[in-house]
Amino acid sequence: MSTLNRVKNTVESVNPLPAVRSKVESNVPLPLLVRAAHAYNRALRTVSKGARQPKFVEKPIPDGATVPLADIDMSNPFLYRQGQWLSHLKRLRDESPVHYQTKGPFGPFWSVTRYEDILAMDKNHTVFSAEPYIIIGKMPAGLDLRMFIAMDPPKHDEQRVAVQGVVAPKNLKEMESLIRSRVQEVLDELPIGEPFDWVDVVSKELTSRMLATLLDYPYDERRELTEMSDLGSGLPAITGGDTDVDETFDAGVVLATKVLALWKDKSARIAAGEAPGFDLISLMLSDPNTANLMDRPMELIGNLMLLVIGGNDTTRNSMTGGVYALNKFPDQFAKLKADPKLIPNAVSEIIRWQTPLAYMARRAKENTVVGGQHIRKGDKLIMWYSSGNRDERHFDNPDELVVDRKNARNHIAFGFGVHRCMGNRLAELQLRILWEELLERFDDIEVLEEPEIVQSTFVRGYSKMMVKLTKKQQV
Repeated sequence: MSTLNRVKNTVESVNPLPAVRSKVESNVPLPLLVRAAHAYNRALRTVSKGARQPKFVEKPIPDGATVPLADIDMSNPFLYRQGQWLSHLKRLRDESPVHYQTKGPFGPFWSVTRYEDILAMDKNHTVFSAEPYIIIGKMPAGLDLRMFIAMDPPKHDEQRVAVQGVVAPKNLKEMESLIRSRVQEVLDELPIGEPFDWVDVVSKELTSRMLATLLDYPYDERRELTEMSDLGSGLPAITGGDTDVDETFDAGVVLATKVLALWKDKSARIAAGEAPGFDLISLMLSDPNTANLMDRPMELIGNLMLLVIGGNDTTRNSMTGGVYALNKFPDQFAKLKADPKLIPNAVSEIIRWQTPLAYMARRAKENTVVGGQHIRKGDKLIMWYSSGNRDERHFDNPDELVVDRKNARNHIAFGFGVHRCMGNRLAELQLRILWEELLERFDDIEVLEEPEIVQSTFVRGYSKMMVKLTKKQQV
């Protein structure tokens, strides 16, 4: 028997028939399943060229106005880093708003770039499916985790309902004081008048603290969550990133081990009569639709990874993007400092301007028409939120940050319809508190140099941004 066949036989849980997969998953410890999936992935990469991670080499990207329409490649993971995404998406919005791209590392797809077309698609889950993936690429073998954002109703609704209580209005109100105290702790330790990396010291730190709270994860090890998120969302095969698949699996073993321990501990407490908490695992255990997820452990890990990545990328990159944007538009920063009551609207505007997740992918369930283009059943469509939020047909001067913009809350960074971001209110709450506390303490947050942008088609994120603070003078 070949090495590959032996691996396949021992890792039937990775991609077998559903009944076999279910039986194996429910009887094999979660960390061992992740290790087995890793072995399967390594074996496939050894024997199959098609299973290897693509490699991306950065080259200068010309302005979108100078590129023939047929050659525009929206799957280039360096578009955001080089700032050319604006010109390329504007060209498509103006001349080919539903554009078919035939060439590229992720196969053919349609780019949907106008606000109204994206909105109509996102609301129509009966025609446009989120399955099997919401990213432009394909998950590597062994990492094809099931998560409810990539499910259609009714399965999507069952699993979403089980965890959305963590961001219910009552819980958010109770969480506000905790978020504020943690923001204060971080801000009070920042150096004044000395350069430091805002991404690492503020954005990552605050995000990891919130994620650890939502999962009841070991607090001293909270940075593992943001690191795992970066690894998972930055794989070359799915978003054109530059993270390592082996490192991702290794981190997955760590996460799986701790999730298993948390699940068992909370399950035992609930069985003993203890009232369940409002962390995500307790909520899953308390809902009949997800209480048995340990029998489908890779689905459990998939949903937790979804919540970690969603909670990481949206909030963290908006925390950095807001500081960067207000430096680019100092008149708006002055307006915000003069009238802090604008903060809630400014938060919506920052999220619109940043659009931390650039797109969501859909598959057509049937032959249909989008923006006058005939779409065939099975076609992949990319809804470019980053384009819809810069659509001149809906937003005046969309490339500018305007803290009192009248329709800022109409942004589509969180999506719409059944797949609208579950944590949107929590993200807004964290950002509102951050800016309230920042304006209390600092007169200026100066960006010292252009920030470093991550390599990705999906995440509009920052890896480093050096800043210097000026303390607010007491009157």
